[in-house]
Amino acid sequence: MAQPFQDLLVWQRAIEMNVAVYKLTATFPKQEMYGLSSQMQRASVSVASNIAEGRGRLTPGEFKNFLGMAQGSNYEVQTQMAIVRQLGMGDVSLLENANNLSVEVGRMLSSFISKMTILKARS
Repeated sequence: MAQPFQDLLVWQRAIEMNVAVYKLTATFPKQEMYGLSSQMQRASVSVASNIAEGRGRLTPGEFKNFLGMAQGSNYEVQTQMAIVRQLGMGDVSLLENANNLSVEVGRMLSSFISKMTILKARS
């Protein structure tokens, strides 16, 4: 049986990143509730959600595709955090924490995708 998605360290870190993004966006001005806050929250939720959904798919190729979608959503979050930094919004320490977690998740996803590619090439 495949490893449950909850056991995947990359999924656990993605959840931590999502919580960090929610804490960060709580410090944004109220007028951003339906703008950047909402967009960042949705994109960060998408990272962990795509990892979980991909893990539930039937083939490694499908899982790899979902990991790629998670990576894309993670890059979206990083882009939005760059905008937040440029605008001087939010708590700086919360921004740095969320950004560091996003960078870590990105590295983990890249490594996971690479390993899946190598395993596929060997089979």
